[in-house]
Amino acid sequence: MSYDVVVAGGGPVGLMLACELRLGGASVVVLERLTEIDPTIKAGALNTPSVEALYRRGLLPALKEAHDRTLELMATFMRGRAPADGPRRTPPRFAGHFAGMMLSADRLDADDPDLSGHGPAAEIGLVSQQQLEQILAVRATELGVEMRRGVEVTGFTDDGERVTVTTTGGPVHGRWLVGCDGGRSTVRKLTGFEFPGTDPEITAYQAVAEMEGTEHLGVGWQATPTGVYSHGPVPGRILVARFDGVARSGADRTAPVTPEELQDAVRYVTGADVVVKEIRTATRFTDNARQAATYRLGRVLLAGDAAHVHSPFGGQGLNLGLGDAVNLGWKLAAVVRGQAQEGLLDTYTRERHPIGAWVLDWTRAQIALMRPDAHARAARAVVADLIETVAGTTYFVKKISGVWQRYDMPGDSGHPLVGRSAPDYEFEDGSRLADHLHDGRGLLVRQSGSRLGGTVVDGYGDRVTTVTTGIRDPHAPAALLVRPDGFVAWAEDPDGADAEGLANALETWFGAPADVPAALR
Repeated sequence: MSYDVVVAGGGPVGLMLACELRLGGASVVVLERLTEIDPTIKAGALNTPSVEALYRRGLLPALKEAHDRTLELMATFMRGRAPADGPRRTPPRFAGHFAGMMLSADRLDADDPDLSGHGPAAEIGLVSQQQLEQILAVRATELGVEMRRGVEVTGFTDDGERVTVTTTGGPVHGRWLVGCDGGRSTVRKLTGFEFPGTDPEITAYQAVAEMEGTEHLGVGWQATPTGVYSHGPVPGRILVARFDGVARSGADRTAPVTPEELQDAVRYVTGADVVVKEIRTATRFTDNARQAATYRLGRVLLAGDAAHVHSPFGGQGLNLGLGDAVNLGWKLAAVVRGQAQEGLLDTYTRERHPIGAWVLDWTRAQIALMRPDAHARAARAVVADLIETVAGTTYFVKKISGVWQRYDMPGDSGHPLVGRSAPDYEFEDGSRLADHLHDGRGLLVRQSGSRLGGTVVDGYGDRVTTVTTGIRDPHAPAALLVRPDGFVAWAEDPDGADAEGLANALETWFGAPADVPAALR
C-alpha cells in the first residue's frame, strides 16, 4: 500500500501532524520505533498557541481533564511541604520562569492586549507530554491514521516523485516523508540536512524519584554556587543543572540514569545530603542548540526536535514542535490534494524557521544567566530586578506564552491582525471562532454589516467555510480570513471593502478557485 505521507516518529509532534494531514484529506502512516508511549519525564506544560491549536480541533475538554489532574498532584505536593501546625499560605500564581527566576501572574499587566482574546484556551496549560500523546493517539485513531509501533526507519530513497522508506518492518511507500523522529533524527541525518549550532556546556537531570533528605530543599527554582535546581511542583520531582562540564563519569548519554548518578548531581548542585532511593522516571540532557538550515529537501521535511534541538528551560520544545506540525499539516495536505502548488511548502520554512531560531536564543540566554560565575550572577540580579516590575513580568510572560508570534504574510494589507493567531471571538449565536475550525478548513467570517460581496469566495466552498454573523467585540474587523492553522491571512476594517485583497489571500493560501457553474456566479 502507498500513502500520501509517511511520518517517521509517533510522539506528540508526529501525531499532531498526522491528525492535521488526515483532516486535510491525505492518507497517512506513522512509523514509531517504540512499542508504547515513552514514560520518561519530559515536557510538562503547553503554551497559548499549542492550547489554541488543540482547542480549534475540539480537544479542549480532554486537555482540561489532564490539566485538572496535574493541579491535584501539585496540591498534594504543597500539602506535603506545609508544616502541620503552621499557617496555610496560598502561593502566587505561577506564570513560568526565565533562567529559574519565577514569574508571578499576580504581577501581569491585565490591560495588555496581547494577553486577551484567547478564550477558554487561556485557562489551560498544565498538560504533560505523555498526557498529550495519549489524547492525540486517540484522535489519530478516530481520524483513520495508520499507526505502526515497533517499526524503526533504517533508510529511504527519493526519486523526485515518491519516497520508499526501508524499515525494520519492511518497505513503506509514500509521496512525502516527514521526519518527526526527535533530536537524533535518522531522517535528518540520512537526508543530509545541515544542522549548525552551538555545543553544550552543562549536564542536567530531570526526574521523579523516591528521595530522603528533601526537607532541606527549597520549593521551585533555586540558584546555588554550583548550578540551579527546581524541586516540585509535583511529589518526587527534581531538576538539577550542573555547570562543571558535559562529560558525566563517562556515562553514555543514551544509557538510563542511575540512582547514584542522580544522587551525585543533586548533592553537587543543592549541597544537601539527599539520598535517592528509587527512580521512577529520569532523563539526562544538555544545552546543545542546533537548527536545520531548511526544513525541506526534496520530498523530505522535518518537524519538531528533528528540525531543532535546545535545552528545555522555559518549556519551549514541545510547543515549538506542535507549532511546526500545525503549520505544515494543512499545507502539505493541500499539495497532496492538488489544490496548491509545491511552492506553498516554501512558506513552512519561511514562517517557522525564525520562531525556531528565537527559541534557541531564548534558551541560550537562560543558560548564560544560570552560570554560577560572578559575571553571570551580576547579570542575573539585573534581570531579577526587571522581573519584579509589572512591565518586566509582562514582557517575559508574553514571550514564554508564545502570544508574540507573528508570520509575515505576502500582500499584508497592514491590518494589525494579519499574521497573528485569530482572537477567539464570540459570535451572536453564542458560538466562538474556534468552534468553526474543528474540520481543519479555512474560515471566512463576515460581519452582518460588512460591505464585502459574497461572490469573492465562489469556488472555495470545498476549502473555506463562510460564516456571516455579528461579533460580540466592538473592536473586531468587519471581515477576516483565517487559515486552517488559526492564523489571520486577511482582514478589513468596517469602512473597507477590500474584495481584491481577499481574492489574493484566498488564492495565495487556498489555491485557484474551483470551476463555478455560470448559474451560480
